[in-house]
Parts: sequence; structure tokens; C-alpha cells
Amino acid sequence: MAANLLAVSPWAFEAHPEVWLLIAGIVGLGVYATRAIGPLVVAEGEPVVTTAQKRYFLAGVVLLWIAADYPMHDIGEEYLYSVHMLQHLLIAFIVPPLLLLAMPEWLARLLVLDGGITSKILGVLTRPIVAGVIFNILQVLTHWGAVVNTSSENGAFHYMIHLAVFFSALLMWFPVLGPLKEVQMSEPGKLVYLFLMSIVPTVPAGWLTFAEGVVYEAYDKETNLWGINPTDDQQLAGAIMKVVGGFYLWGMIALRFFRHTARLRQGDLDRRREGGRLTYSDVAQAFDAAGEPPRESEIEAT
Repeated sequence: MAANLLAVSPWAFEAHPEVWLLIAGIVGLGVYATRAIGPLVVAEGEPVVTTAQKRYFLAGVVLLWIAADYPMHDIGEEYLYSVHMLQHLLIAFIVPPLLLLAMPEWLARLLVLDGGITSKILGVLTRPIVAGVIFNILQVLTHWGAVVNTSSENGAFHYMIHLAVFFSALLMWFPVLGPLKEVQMSEPGKLVYLFLMSIVPTVPAGWLTFAEGVVYEAYDKETNLWGINPTDDQQLAGAIMKVVGGFYLWGMIALRFFRHTARLRQGDLDRRREGGRLTYSDVAQAFDAAGEPPRESEIEAT
């Protein structure tokens, strides 16, 4: 009986070596790139990575580990769809921007702009239209009933879905964030792009919130974890997707808009100050235009 209780406990530990391997691979590649490749391509005296980039990398890796490993993964897969939703939003909206902000410019140039086959493929996949379409297709598929029910029953399939969402999110964020400014869109273009990316997540969010009955069979269970019944769990999942997936992006849009307008205003003020500053050249040109001063005899004659 104790064994049965342990089997159904949401806190029963379950090892996920595939997640550990992924995290170890990301950390290993980061360490290798900064210690073995960076010193060869970075100019002497310049840092291979900055302190801020190290902090972004640490935050991104830790949040990715939390989202993909025990206990969040197990609770989201077997018990609560709302936790599953939070898991996906961390993987799609929070972790990828952090990792892109952590990427040094020299590394991004080696990956995307070195002219090799890999960089050519990435160059196509990171174009705004291509990246946006791939990301939104996966957002729709991951809320399709057959996919959700299968991922809840098949751990390997669930893991592959997470990888697909994660890498599609990296592609989606690349035209907005990261070290390569020349491959990013203009600031107004970024605002429109992020707004378009916020539309699709709000559709299943409303559908989940107002649907009659439980949408996904895999989460229609008699065991109500923490007293949350399947209907409330489903509505909570919709609210999480609406707030994080929608309002999070809208908040980012607003922040970027105000920063953009502030930069434009500051640039206009700088140009006005520069235009109103009196220089030696301006004084010399004014004297030349005025000509020779009148002689004393000419003044007395007048």
C-alpha cells in the first residue's frame, strides 16, 4: 500500500537523465566556447564574455533546468495542465531571450555569419517571417488534443516537444534580441513582430478558459492534486497563457516603445544642441560675409 501511495505521489522522485544531458551539454558548450574558441577570435585586451552575459547564461540555464526536470516536469506531465503550461511558457518566452542576451557577439558571428552550411541554414531560419511561422505552428500543435494527450502518456515524445518548442523560440527571438544588430529588425519592426507573436497564444488561452468541460482527456482525472479539479486546472492554464504569453509580450512591446521614443527624443535634443553651438568656423564665416569694416573717413563723411 505504501508503494502504491508513493507511485501516485506528485513528489515521488523520477530521474530524467535526458534533461541532465541537455543541461550538461549547454554548459559544456558554453565553457568550451569561451575558454577554447573565444581567446582565439577576440582582440587582445577585450573580454571574451562580460559579467552581464555570465549572469544571463546562469539564469537561463537554471530556469531551463527547473522547467524541464523534476518536479515541474512530472507534475505538468501527469497531474496539472496549468503546470504544463507554465513549463512551456518558461521554455518559449523566458529562457530563450536570456540565452540570446548571454551570447557574445563573436560566437553569434561564428554560428550565423561565417558562411558555412550551418550558418546558411540558421540565416534562413532566423529570418522574421520564417522564424515567426515556425514558432506559431508549434504553438498551435502543442495545444492540439492528440499532441497533449500523447505527450502526457509518452515521456520521450514530451521531451521532443519541449526541444522543438525551445529551439523554435530561439529562432523567433533572434530577430529581436541578441548581439547581432545588423540581422535584427528596426525598432518599429520589432514592435509589430512581437505584437504578431502575441496573437496566437491568446487564442488557445481563451479557448481553454471558456471551454465547456475538460478539453484534454489526459488531465481529466479523479485525483485532484492540491484540491484543483480538472476544470479549474484548465481555466488556470488559460489564464497563465493569457497573462504570461500575452501580457508579457505586450509589456515588452510597451517597454521597447517608450525606450525607442526616449532615444529619438534624446537624439533630437542632441542635434538641436549641436546645431545651436557657436564654433570658430561659424564666427569666421560671419566675419567673411560682413566684409571689411568701414574706414574713419567714410564714417565722418556720412
